[in-house]
Amino acid sequence: MSWSRPPTSIRCGSFLSSQSGISFSPNVTDITFPSPVRSYDPIMDDSQRTFFVTTVTWQRLPIFRVEARAQLLIDVLLAYRDQGKYLLHEFVVMPDHIHVMLTPAADISVERAVQFIKGGYSYRLRKEEKIQVWQPSFTNHRIRDAEDYERHGSYVRLNPVRAGLVRDAAGYPSSSAGSGFRMDAMPQGLKPDFSKSA
Repeated sequence: MSWSRPPTSIRCGSFLSSQSGISFSPNVTDITFPSPVRSYDPIMDDSQRTFFVTTVTWQRLPIFRVEARAQLLIDVLLAYRDQGKYLLHEFVVMPDHIHVMLTPAADISVERAVQFIKGGYSYRLRKEEKIQVWQPSFTNHRIRDAEDYERHGSYVRLNPVRAGLVRDAAGYPSSSAGSGFRMDAMPQGLKPDFSKSA
């Protein structure tokens, strides 16, 4: 941790106890607390900033059954990844919801990353159609380690199979399990460190 912001100062007096009660002494002391600012460590920070995110459509309407709408959402996901807003590890566009595993850029919160996705999609779709797309919230789970990453990645890839949409995850076109999508690798800090186990 580095200390680069100006320190915070407070002024304190002292309380004295006497037989008649408590009194305040006007002797003032300045106490200074340094303000911490974290410097960015990509290995530590990315391992703590990877999220499994789910968001659903307005009233769970199956708007992504329309292939053009699903493809537009994939284009938005990939465009913001290519702009460096986040790393995109896995995604699936289901008829009425999406699951995404992402690592926001160092200066972007998970809330802001989801705002890019949902807002960017709604903005682009509004040029073609005037429909309500999203429920106003989303859920997220911070990925803790490599095992958690693999479990949630598998959940994303197999979601269309479990829903009965396809027999094989690779056959679902609106998913990172399908061919043709470049996904970002697992953040280094999540990977197990085998050098310590010998």
